[in-house]
Amino acid sequence: MISYAPFWQTLRDSQESTYTLIKNHRISSSTIDKLRKNKPVNVTTINDLCRILNCNVADVMTYVPSEDDQIL
Repeated sequence: MISYAPFWQTLRDSQESTYTLIKNHRISSSTIDKLRKNKPVNVTTINDLCRILNCNVADVMTYVPSEDDQIL
């Protein structure tokens, strides 16, 4: 499972907020909701967040093994 827990810490450590992401950077509120619920988001969105927050991908998301992962 992909977890966006690192994103929330990175956001807290930045000058940005969910409000500024939505209003100033045009990140949709539905995308913020997906991040809150660890739902899939587009790689372009991850790229945008990394650019806005001046961080690496690992500062936005991490892989956490889960029993709910799809069997390959």
